[in-house]
Amino acid sequence: MSSEEWTRRCDGELVAGKCRALRARWRTASLAAGWPFPSDWASDAVDRVCEAVVRGADPLERLGELGAARAEAGVGLAGTLQDLAALHAAMTGDHDGLVSADPDAVPAHLVRATALGWADVVARLAVGREVQDPLTGLTTLSYLRTRLHELYRLADASGRTPDADHALVEVSLDVRGEDRGYPAMMAMVLAADVLRSVFDAGETVSLARSSTALVLAPRGRPTADRCARLGRLIERRIADDPALLMNGPVRVREMALPPAHEQACALITSMA
Repeated sequence: MSSEEWTRRCDGELVAGKCRALRARWRTASLAAGWPFPSDWASDAVDRVCEAVVRGADPLERLGELGAARAEAGVGLAGTLQDLAALHAAMTGDHDGLVSADPDAVPAHLVRATALGWADVVARLAVGREVQDPLTGLTTLSYLRTRLHELYRLADASGRTPDADHALVEVSLDVRGEDRGYPAMMAMVLAADVLRSVFDAGETVSLARSSTALVLAPRGRPTADRCARLGRLIERRIADDPALLMNGPVRVREMALPPAHEQACALITSMA
């Protein structure tokens, strides 16, 4: 082994040893500060932060990755910054004793890098939730309005009316106990599976309210036949649940799209 290779090996072992020591101090300080799930603390982002600190590199990029990793794991901002305070204490405190995490002692540029990494992920996740109802999996009315806006722009550019190519389908359930909300929403959860199986070619299926769904469907497929089949399948699915009782049949009706986008938005808002 050449002297250069020996130097590189020793340097790598030295860095690895220092990383392990920093990581251990950081973890101990974080757990002492209240980290609730010890087995979930470790991550690749932690290791990259330790290596950057030990090598004397600028840790800001790695701290952004740490904030993002914590957000992906569902850790709140307060917990993430408390963990950062534990790192700062491990970096600067007495290495021979137990270090104490103090969030107010962390320099602002470290807090900013970590918080921005956390916020980027939370913002991305929020956008994903915003377009989809978490219970039924159907898209929201906000998403349907966006799709209608795109559809009306396309119709205007092509010189056609929106109603020539698309229709709006309303699906309403009349479930007993709807005033409490729960039976209606549970029925809609069951109906949502049927809606996705019948309208399975990229149609926009949205939740208007707990007992009403709307479908933006192209006219290229036999919409009337699908609507009739949809009602039967939903009634059959709900009938399988003895806790859900219908006051009447599922109402499925096909509606023409209004000439203007503003009118279409007013129409779907009136159904919410």
